[in-house]
Amino acid sequence: MSETISGFSKLSKSEKIDWIVNTYLSKNDKAKQILTQYWNADKKLQQLHDEFIENTITNYYLPLGVAPNFLINGKAYTIPMAIEESSVVAAASKAAKFWLDRGGFKTKVISTKKIGQVHFKFGGKFEHLVSYFTQVKPKLIEDSKHITANMEKRGGGILDIELRNKTQDIEGYYQLHVSFETLNAMGANFINSCLEQFAKTFKNEALYFDGFSEDEKYIDIVMSILSNYVPDCLVRAEVSCPVEQLSENNGVSGASFANKFVEAVKIAEVEPYRAVTHNKGIMNGIDAVILATGNDFRAVEAGVHAFASRNGSYSSLSHAEVKDGIFTFWMEIPLALGTVGGLTGLHPLVKLALELLDKPSAKELMQIVAVAGLAQNFAALRSLTTTGIQQGHMKMHLMNILNQFEATDTEKQKIVALFKTKTVTHNAVVQTLENLRN
Repeated sequence: MSETISGFSKLSKSEKIDWIVNTYLSKNDKAKQILTQYWNADKKLQQLHDEFIENTITNYYLPLGVAPNFLINGKAYTIPMAIEESSVVAAASKAAKFWLDRGGFKTKVISTKKIGQVHFKFGGKFEHLVSYFTQVKPKLIEDSKHITANMEKRGGGILDIELRNKTQDIEGYYQLHVSFETLNAMGANFINSCLEQFAKTFKNEALYFDGFSEDEKYIDIVMSILSNYVPDCLVRAEVSCPVEQLSENNGVSGASFANKFVEAVKIAEVEPYRAVTHNKGIMNGIDAVILATGNDFRAVEAGVHAFASRNGSYSSLSHAEVKDGIFTFWMEIPLALGTVGGLTGLHPLVKLALELLDKPSAKELMQIVAVAGLAQNFAALRSLTTTGIQQGHMKMHLMNILNQFEATDTEKQKIVALFKTKTVTHNAVVQTLENLRN
């Protein structure tokens, strides 16, 4: 049975660690050393990290790499990526280099609308609710002016408020469905503050509406919250070139490569089992850049996968075709991102990552992130339809296997050289290491 404790959050960081080690990790005599060795020597920097969340005990590191040679709308980028999975950065870099001489990536932001909702129950007549909403809508906007003033000065704010009848799904259930423009901010706190003000006004004003019967005056607010489903916050990324330019020095013609590539994408469009893995590859690139730039990858993941299911079946986010001798590979994806607020102004590495990208606006970052996802997908499909996915991935994973078995630098050099022309498998690497040691 697990131990419980009162007042844990009030303990110092060292006291928290002592309790954890003594209660759960007593068989690991290196546990405290492992936790404390990741503390930053700069006490001010460590305090900054400690205060991001509650009950911090240490820092959890991920590698921060870069993928160079991305040409996006004629501008060169080196893209920062925070990720632990072998081969992701290498694959993105390889795809960027491939398209560098073929016109690069073309992108455009289609729309940037974000959504929030006030969910409430109402037991009266719908026509009475409609009359009330029509009357109270201007007051909803007016009462939120103290929240929206600064956003409006920059050109953003509330776009519209709709009343939605959801009683066919749940008895008495309605929504205030609100659209927002938040510019360079992801906008979660802004949206949620507006929604909570709407809920307060909507509930209070109902008490004085003459069009309601006495029983109808009491509106039950269930919750007020933004949505991470943003199908109208869309960005498009694509690459294209004549089919003959796809040929490489591997004996595969451009036409053969293009046809098999398009077939692979079609399979992901109709087969959910394949689509999930296909889209996971896209998210390898997207999540890595989102993490590096201090954005919320969990919100993006949720919204993206909902978007992939919007037609009733889970499907590929990317698409490909050959038309009139031109190969085109593209993707339209919902991305609600920010370049101000949150970690973007706090985390030193996030600041540097955004500086590396030439301090992009939220719209520019949407385009960069979408390109990283498309590049990752192209690299994966290129491997799958030619050499197979394991050849490149396992060569990148080779060092992880060697580190797992604490190989020395000399052993690493010898084994890397041995596997330059051999297929890398976990068993083969372990056996080779054992033979070398014996």
